[in-house]
Amino acid sequence: MKQAILLLNLGSPDSPSIADVRRYLREFLMDEQVIDLPFLSRWALVHLIILPFRPRKSAEAYRKIWWPEGSPLTVLSQRLRAALQPRFEAPVVLAMRYQNPSIESVVKDLLQRKTEEIVVAPLYPQYALSSYETGVARVREVVNRLGPRLKLKIVPPFYNDPDYVRAWVASAKEYLARDYDHLLFSFHGLPERHMRKADPTGSTCLASADCCQTPSPVHRTCYRAQAFSMMNAFVQQTGLPKAKFSISFQSRLK
Repeated sequence: MKQAILLLNLGSPDSPSIADVRRYLREFLMDEQVIDLPFLSRWALVHLIILPFRPRKSAEAYRKIWWPEGSPLTVLSQRLRAALQPRFEAPVVLAMRYQNPSIESVVKDLLQRKTEEIVVAPLYPQYALSSYETGVARVREVVNRLGPRLKLKIVPPFYNDPDYVRAWVASAKEYLARDYDHLLFSFHGLPERHMRKADPTGSTCLASADCCQTPSPVHRTCYRAQAFSMMNAFVQQTGLPKAKFSISFQSRLK
């Protein structure tokens, strides 16, 4: 079977220009998994309130971090793809949920190569509707439309993969060896309603103060529980004293 490995990431504007940032924000924010409002409400919020003002401010922020080669997220994802390719006989390709290289363009290219199976590897350690799920759903939608005979294998979130945790610990080893006051684990924030929507039981997530610490099948789709699991694995491997670390969730877009 002719197989391909598809690395899937979020995406970035094509450039830090206001026009490209506006195009990116429109596609990103109109995703119903990101802003989960009815279509007309979402359209009004995005086109009448956000897009007239945010692209200019966001473009300024992007210009501060932009690399000569392009968006840091895109460049690093391309470097990862290039580093992985020698390890596999199958072609390793990269697609972004928003903007370029688009999922549709990559799937079309794989179909032209007579690919029969795609292994989809979302580059998100944890599950979330607005990252992992929307990317996988988009791949399924494109494949069903363009190549319904293509087989898909989806790599699950890897927050608790031992190799990933060891790599995460190794990346912090140099800093932990220094004198430091406190280690803050900072994860991107999500609206609580997103986590409740991802709860297949509809009654477990956030139902108690310790729901993330109590083992449950619901944790397979619980972003918050998976973040805590990552932190706990890191702490266990490094032996961090309890008083030396804490966890936070942050996001400028509520």
